[in-house]
Amino acid sequence: MTSAYDLAAQEEKGTPFVILAAILAAVGGLLFGYDTGVISGALIFIRQRFALTVLHEELVVSVALVGAACASLAGGRLADYLGRRATLLATSIIFVAGALLCALAASVTALIAGRLVVGVGIGLACSAVPVYISEISPAPARGWMVSLIQLAITLGILGSYIVDYAFSGSGSWRLMLGLAVVPGLLLGLGMIFMPETPRWLTERGREEEARRVLKKIRGDANIEAEIRDIEQTLRLAKERGRWADLLEPSVRPALVIGLGIAIFQQVTGINAVIYYAPTIIQAAGIPSASGAILATAGIGLVNVVMTVLAMWLMDRVGRRPLLLFGTGGMIVTLGGLGLFFHLPGRAGASAGVAVFLLMAYVASFAVSLGPIFWLLISEIYPLKIRGLAGGTAAGVNWAFNFLVSLTFLSLIQAIGPGDAFWLYGVLAVASWIFSYRLVPETKGRTLEQIEAAWHDRLRSAA
Repeated sequence: MTSAYDLAAQEEKGTPFVILAAILAAVGGLLFGYDTGVISGALIFIRQRFALTVLHEELVVSVALVGAACASLAGGRLADYLGRRATLLATSIIFVAGALLCALAASVTALIAGRLVVGVGIGLACSAVPVYISEISPAPARGWMVSLIQLAITLGILGSYIVDYAFSGSGSWRLMLGLAVVPGLLLGLGMIFMPETPRWLTERGREEEARRVLKKIRGDANIEAEIRDIEQTLRLAKERGRWADLLEPSVRPALVIGLGIAIFQQVTGINAVIYYAPTIIQAAGIPSASGAILATAGIGLVNVVMTVLAMWLMDRVGRRPLLLFGTGGMIVTLGGLGLFFHLPGRAGASAGVAVFLLMAYVASFAVSLGPIFWLLISEIYPLKIRGLAGGTAAGVNWAFNFLVSLTFLSLIQAIGPGDAFWLYGVLAVASWIFSYRLVPETKGRTLEQIEAAWHDRLRSAA
């Protein structure tokens, strides 16, 4: 299917309104980052308050991921049924409730319950935010706009590290966890004033409303051409997607790519670093809690800077070159971290080497697997199953996030941090090979063109 967009529409980079809508939706990513990052510093003081065992520590960290995985699987269907905007409004309420439960927890059980609720909010955000932004973005700007999610995640992580450091002197872990209420309210209040996506409205037979939204988010672009493209796509997808549709021959390659990148984003160790960075840094030779948290904040700053760079490069260089380059950097830095922890007599100044390698590892992730996973799952699936397939990929991503976070402390106890990082490095090699062989380039192509390409590939193979 050839797009009907004219050159003016192709050159459209997004009106101020659509940019504002994308930024507000990306606050869901900010909450994701804050609630996943804040536990790394708070855990030091929660461990002391409740005398946690290693298993309890892993549960406090990872139980949020159980909620996230389950909500991601349901969130795709919810986003298709209620709409992307309504799902984001529900997400804000859940985030606020979870933050309050964590801040007021009087026992480990109550804290774990609060973290589970927070995880549900994270999972819904992961399902709805990428789809919402991709469906309101013009094709030439979709890469950097969807990458706002990853930028927001990294800003949330950095913000959580700064909050952890600010309260590390007093050990006020309740304030660390409770401050997530602020962005939670911001997301809800912001989305009240934002529109539903034109693709979802058209699918529901609300064409006039879809036209009004397109006038707001496209400015002077040819909105009738976009409406025709959307309607043509809807004619190819006559009924709502079902689970069985994920296995259709024209969808299967996209499903494999989405699930594969979802798994590799996690099993290459990023959230072991995000959740346990202060613990890793203390093991490397910086014993004080405040010093370890401050070094962790430096890692968070690198994450933000490199994510901004990735956003700038995404629609210029393309998805594939960034993915392959960044994954290669992860392989090198994970190998270096494994070597560092195998060296005898680590102490004092040598800890700076580990911090540098952690920064380089996070920088490599931030230009590759970090933003490109979320971008790809918002681009490569047909409209009929976009919410369902995106939610499935996000659910698998969170399931493997849970696996990594639940096993990291036990893993380093069993085989040591050096071998653990080498294991992640081997998986990074597998990720590079997978990406090189299977991941397509989607830069500059409309969602309708990407969908048509899967059908064309199937016809060519027949």
